[in-house]
Amino acid sequence: MRLLISGGAGFLGSHLCDYYHQRGWNVVCVDNLLTGSRANIAHLAGHDRFYFLPMRAEDVHPESVPDPHERLDLVLHFASAASPEHYLEWPIETLSVGSDGTRRMLELAQRHRATFVMASTSEIYGDPEVHPQTESYWGHVNSIGPRSCYDEAKRFAEAITMAFHRSHRVDTRIVRIFNTYGPRMQAGDGRVIPNFITQALAGQPITVYGSGEQTRSFCFYQDLVAGIAALAEKGGPEPVNIGNPNEFTMLELARLVIEMTESASTLEFCPLPQDDPRRRRPDITRAKQLLGWEPRISLREGLQPTIAWFSSQHPQAVEAR
Repeated sequence: MRLLISGGAGFLGSHLCDYYHQRGWNVVCVDNLLTGSRANIAHLAGHDRFYFLPMRAEDVHPESVPDPHERLDLVLHFASAASPEHYLEWPIETLSVGSDGTRRMLELAQRHRATFVMASTSEIYGDPEVHPQTESYWGHVNSIGPRSCYDEAKRFAEAITMAFHRSHRVDTRIVRIFNTYGPRMQAGDGRVIPNFITQALAGQPITVYGSGEQTRSFCFYQDLVAGIAALAEKGGPEPVNIGNPNEFTMLELARLVIEMTESASTLEFCPLPQDDPRRRRPDITRAKQLLGWEPRISLREGLQPTIAWFSSQHPQAVEAR
């Protein structure tokens, strides 16, 4: 079996490379390293079943893929800036990979008659007026706000994925990913768990936006990868929420991180960013019924290896504390 994954050197993409490579698949990893890192896939370099293609998803064409006449069984489209710091810095690139990149990956899947899995996001629900969020909810999104480059890129990507399914009968999947965390995340990328952990390890104030009562649901990467693999194997064209339905306020998360890192950090409150969602929690009924999937790892269990990984990456911060 052979797959191509765009964004394969990113946080989630690299874990998906590991998952399929460990199961005997031939893996073609595509990444231009705008937000991904060679370090995430360094352990796979040199393996005869792993090939790294350093380019944008938008630039991939059939002849650029190694052994172009050998069939691809699966195309995973995970190329995109995913953190606020990154997509606000590169809005045009984010829109491009969501539009041109998605079309190019769909054309590749069509050519090979491969299953296509598109990484969507809970951000397509915006600041939701329905709670928890089901796949039938159309969302409450500001199409011209600062976050729109990411929201609308993903909404367009969903639309063109469904168009290829309906018009060209491509076997497609759409996974709506809710907040996910774990080793290989980047410090300071604007996402709450890396921010809180790195601040706590350094003994710095924990930055809490707004009142801290806004909520998120956090899924450990191993649970998410298992859900994506199940969707690729036995899902259908309709979007599926993959995430952990246990909901935490930012204050609860901050206090848990301080406790688990044994940090003396205090809380520092800052203004809430524009269009920041007040509540976010997936309804995973469809994933349970269709895939037999639900998360198994609690937030405390998942934070332990995540904190250990950040500690290993920034030991000087721990020593300074």
